[in-house]
Amino acid sequence: MSSPAGPAPHTSNGGGRLLAVSDLHVGIADNRPVADRLHPSGDEDWLIVAGDVAEEAEEVERALELLAGRFAHVVWTPGNHELWTVDKDPVRLRGQERYEHLVKVCRELGVTTPEDPYPHWQGDDGPVAVAPVFLLYDYSFRVPGVTSKEESLARAHDAGVVCTDEYLLHPDPYATRDDWCRARVALTEQRLAAHDPDVPLVIAGHWPLLREPTSVMWYPEFAQWCGTELTADWHRRFNVAAVVYGHLHIPRTTWHDGVRFEEVSIGYPREWRKRGHPRGLLRQILPYGGQEPLATKGEGS
Repeated sequence: MSSPAGPAPHTSNGGGRLLAVSDLHVGIADNRPVADRLHPSGDEDWLIVAGDVAEEAEEVERALELLAGRFAHVVWTPGNHELWTVDKDPVRLRGQERYEHLVKVCRELGVTTPEDPYPHWQGDDGPVAVAPVFLLYDYSFRVPGVTSKEESLARAHDAGVVCTDEYLLHPDPYATRDDWCRARVALTEQRLAAHDPDVPLVIAGHWPLLREPTSVMWYPEFAQWCGTELTADWHRRFNVAAVVYGHLHIPRTTWHDGVRFEEVSIGYPREWRKRGHPRGLLRQILPYGGQEPLATKGEGS
């Protein structure tokens, strides 16, 4: 897929909220009731689902169908787990073909994907374009002190930190996952550059656009599976109202160069049982009711 080829851009009627969640992991039995508890507060609420719904294609479809039936509109972008080819999944597609299969499923459900025109959510201050992005990672968030992907991966292996993507996320027809990442970044960058700069963007992807959010991870070696340096300036180059992401399983708000970044993941049962859901299951992206940052860079809550 090289350009938006789906339906006409979806436009909200106004009056609702733009909400977000990620990392539902409904393939885990204890997470299914959590997903079942996701409801809008009104008929016009939209929902961003920023990846890692499940591993099996049928479970992804079932969860998105449930949510599409509840919310006025759903916007989805894949995480790494949707792209895994696991033994128990009858859908044996790999890489790009697997992604295209999920895009087809979403379109049949009326769910916006990264291959579709950006839908416009209508707020009190005018429209905001919701831009789901599928970017992957290229191992450029390397372990400190190394100069190559190979060295960084070796350090991670030595530390016992290896992402399951190395075994289950196939990049076909690309030679490597980093090749696929660079192709996705180039395509997405073209689309963002062509977007009307007068309409602010909410960029929603599974992996963070910046390396900074990974600095609080317990296992810093895992950062190399969390994004790419190629997107580090996107929040400054484009008219961005907010950035939504997941993957880290560290739900919080941070500010970078005056732009709000929202990590919106549910995560695994062992994680949410420990920390709870102090911000609720769904994060309200717009209208934003929180405080503005005290500095252009810093941590939020």
